[in-house]
Amino acid sequence: MADTAYDSEKLRQVITRKRAQAVIPNNPSRALKYPVDKHLYAQRHLIEGCFSGLKQFRRVATRFEKTTKHYLAIITLAATVICLR
Repeated sequence: MADTAYDSEKLRQVITRKRAQAVIPNNPSRALKYPVDKHLYAQRHLIEGCFSGLKQFRRVATRFEKTTKHYLAIITLAATVICLR
């Protein structure tokens, strides 16, 4: 799932090679229009809301943790706090 700004032929080919479905609305300037699953695209707000909630935690937004292992631990902790609210 992506926004209209990410509507490019190259990205669609990469997604197709991974045997996935591209849920990207067509750019208005696109000559060849692709079908879009509007119901699936409407669920995109769940992902956006998750990232927005995680970014409310300063350590996550500014990435104080330098190693991937520690950063993943901070994200897990932040997600747990969000779920417990």
